[in-house]
Amino acid sequence: MRIIHTFILLAVVGCAANAPPEKEIIVTVLYDNYASVEGVEADWGFACLIQGLEKTILFDTGTQSEVLLRNAEQLNVDLETAEVIVISHEHRDHTGGLAAVLGDSSGATVYFPVSFTEDFGDAIVAAQGTAVRVSEPVVLFAGVSLTGEMGSQIKEQSLILETKEGLLIITGCSHQGIVEILERATEIHEQDIHLVAGGFHLLNHTEADVGAIIQRFRELGVEKCGATHCTGGGAIEQFEEAYGEDFISMGVGKVLRIPY
Repeated sequence: MRIIHTFILLAVVGCAANAPPEKEIIVTVLYDNYASVEGVEADWGFACLIQGLEKTILFDTGTQSEVLLRNAEQLNVDLETAEVIVISHEHRDHTGGLAAVLGDSSGATVYFPVSFTEDFGDAIVAAQGTAVRVSEPVVLFAGVSLTGEMGSQIKEQSLILETKEGLLIITGCSHQGIVEILERATEIHEQDIHLVAGGFHLLNHTEADVGAIIQRFRELGVEKCGATHCTGGGAIEQFEEAYGEDFISMGVGKVLRIPY
């Protein structure tokens, strides 16, 4: 009987040892107002690379192409692997590095809001990229979608990733309102929100305003928060105080790993 039990135990251990590793979404911040590690450059703007999915995605491209490229090199990130580029909105602190990236990633597909100028799309085509204008929510591929163009004055889109932990939402500046983005995401996907990361554009909001937004985050079930870029120092501190250990400090070099 002991021999049989031992055989079963060894079989179970063997199966566990041979089980494939859990797949992860890996988000690496390449451009931000803040630095998370030494040796990188902080600058006003935002960009991050998302790996581990069916296709590698670059979300936004920061302000200065030179800074983006130096940070990528310092972090051992190959921008040539970006098959999909998502641009949140037509402000230079999110589009500045696009031409340089397209030079390295010939043939990449670039998704951007339909309201962008004609010149923007023409430049992508001239650089041998594929330009795709986005108006409504759209699925890019399995587990990856866009909110579609949102807002009235400054129009913007955000990225939604489905993970085992819940939705991961990545924002550029949230000019249309961070709460509105979260509400749109939950309309598109009937899932809980695990993490929201990016710019929340709360620089000119009062402490009471930010408090109300944090309360709405709670009501929407947002588990973790990574406020950065244009959120504003005071607002970031409020989110950090409210979320405690569930607040994620962002910055160039920050790497997020989420199972999917």
